[in-house]
Amino acid sequence: MIRLLPALLLALIPSAVQARTSQRVSPPPTAPTQRTILFIGNSFTQGAHSAVRNWHADRVVDLTGQRYGGVPALFKEFADEAGLRYAVSLETQGGRSLAFHYDERRQLFDRAWDVVVLQEYSTLDAERPGDPGKYLSAVERLTRLFRARNPGARIELTATWSRADQTYRPGGHWYGRGIAAMADDLAAAAERARRASGATGVVSVGQAWTRAMAQHVADPDPYDGITFGQVNLWSYDQYHASIAGYYLEALMVFGRVTGLDPRMLGANERAADELGLSPDLALSLQRVAAEQLAADRGRG
Repeated sequence: MIRLLPALLLALIPSAVQARTSQRVSPPPTAPTQRTILFIGNSFTQGAHSAVRNWHADRVVDLTGQRYGGVPALFKEFADEAGLRYAVSLETQGGRSLAFHYDERRQLFDRAWDVVVLQEYSTLDAERPGDPGKYLSAVERLTRLFRARNPGARIELTATWSRADQTYRPGGHWYGRGIAAMADDLAAAAERARRASGATGVVSVGQAWTRAMAQHVADPDPYDGITFGQVNLWSYDQYHASIAGYYLEALMVFGRVTGLDPRMLGANERAADELGLSPDLALSLQRVAAEQLAADRGRG
């Protein structure tokens, strides 16, 4: 029996070596591919008049050096939580239109990007509210610029929310037409710009706000007080967004760009926790975003 031991050990050696070799050559797990995304817009992208504005500014690249975090930083957080790798940049200027960015700032972003998110001035035209002419021209020029650098670039157009001051105050362009009218007009203009320019799609943020109000998640009229149990999506000026309003905007962009259901982020989503949104509100806003994204897909 003792004489048999060397032979048995010799027989086992090739198997052991083969097992170790097999372990060594196993390919490592494939890391997600990093994609680039650029946000161009104004104060509605910056997260103005809320704690969102400078939140996690160190995790995104502000091409103007102003160190804003804003909606791009929220998108970055959502993407990280979903296990996606995005290099996020922004180029913004408060109170400015997309035409301004093309005319005055294009040297900052004239390069190849995987995804570009464009957000126009809140009334489309500061001098002629509701007129989409300059918007259509700017989207066409920007889309042509980005597609020249990357023919496969996705260009997403953010259609923003109804402003309470433009809806409920005399002199507002949408005065007396109901809270949904402005958001619907902005979404229609964005869809028109998409068709004319060949942009990829529309992020219907304003219609998600309207949906939140219809479902009593958000109060539709801040001027008569905020109903208990509902959230105010506007900031103190009834114009810009609150933390909750920007959170809903970012959820819509995240769902549209990644194709993921925002509800996957869940009640313990980190940005909501850090910015002071309750788990119940985070879930409600995620649900509203998911439903609006589904409705948008259903329209083709």
